[in-house]
Order: sequence, then C-alpha cells, then structure tokens
Amino acid sequence: MNQRVHSPTGTTPQRRSSKEPGRTNDPERTKANILAVAAQEFGAKGLAGARIDEIAAATHTSKRMIYYYFGSKEGLYLAVLEESYRSVRNIEAQLHLNDLAPEAALRTLVGFTFDHHLAHENYIRLVMSENIHQGQYLAQSPRIQELNVPAISAIRHLYERGVAQGVFRPGLDPVDIHASISALSFFNVANRHTFGLIFKLDMQDPAYIARRRESVIEMVVRFVRLP
Repeated sequence: MNQRVHSPTGTTPQRRSSKEPGRTNDPERTKANILAVAAQEFGAKGLAGARIDEIAAATHTSKRMIYYYFGSKEGLYLAVLEESYRSVRNIEAQLHLNDLAPEAALRTLVGFTFDHHLAHENYIRLVMSENIHQGQYLAQSPRIQELNVPAISAIRHLYERGVAQGVFRPGLDPVDIHASISALSFFNVANRHTFGLIFKLDMQDPAYIARRRESVIEMVVRFVRLP
C-alpha cells in the first residue's frame, strides 16, 4: 500500500517550483543575452532574413519576451545597432588620446579602428545591412547620433592640438579625417573576400594584416601631417 511521505517537520512537501534550476530574474542580463545573439543573427542574415524564433531558441527565452523588451523585430534590430555603436565608442573613450602627443594620438586611434573592425566582422555586416536600408532605422535613433558626437570631438581636439603645435596642416575637416579612417579600416574587412580573390591575396594572413595596418596608419598620418 502506498504511504504518504511526510517531511521531517511532519508537513506535506511543497510541489517543486516550475522555475528552472539556476534561472534568475535578471532582466538586464536577459536583454544583454538577447542583444548578443540577435547581433549575430542580423549580421549573418540581415533584417529580412533574421528570425525571432531562432533568437528565442538560442537565448532560451520566448518570442513574447523578446517583443516585451524590444517591441518588434525592427525594434530589436535598432537596439542591436545602438549597442554596436555604443560598444565601439565606449572603447574609444578608454584610449586616453589627450594624454598622448597629437601624432601618437592619431596613430593610436587609427590602429584601434583598424583592429576593432578586423576583430568585429559582425559589426561591419550590421553597418553594411543598414546601408542597404539607406540608414532608415539608424535615422530613428537619437541615441546613435549622440554616441557619435564624442568620436568627432576627440578627432577635432587632437587635430587642433596638432595644428597648434605645428605638427598637422591646417584647414582639414575632422569629419573628413574620421571618414578616411573608417573607410580604410572598413574596406579591409568588408571587401576581403572579393578583393582577395581578384588579386590572389590572403587578406587574413597575419603578415599581410600587419603590413596593411601599418599602411593605413601611415596614409592617414601623412594626409594630416605637415609636409
């Protein structure tokens, strides 16, 4: 005959909680996990090809939870864009460019940008995807606009210091300098497969990368520096 099992205190054991073992109620960690997985999904497949179902499965959450946090697939995509820009700008802020001589600061910034883009191919894919959409989602985000203000301010400050010290030539636009740094660093990742195939280059070879990195730094510095 089956006997009812009692706890040591004489009370009937409580039914086990349906809460999963080890699972914590941490919305910020959940959102960060969703953003990290979504960045890979959007980077690999673009906005149209990405699937919320796959993001939900990979993060062990639900579509309903994702929509609760981000509103829609487009809202999640925009949040991923914002987080991608926030991350790179936060790292840039840790370079302490003001502590360096102007030319050294410029070399540090160019080298960092080159290294960052090389190590974050998914960031490049996200930017390319948003360009396919003609920047329509990025345009909806005042936060991204605000995030990029310090980047231009940092270049303007180091450039003006260089001009004042007679190191850099006057009359240049800091946004143009930023564009040149971005373009040279971006191409090396965005076009590595096509360019490498056409010209029979292994653009992922460490020796090639080292040479290309130095070339990019020198091109920017020589463009800005006084003859």
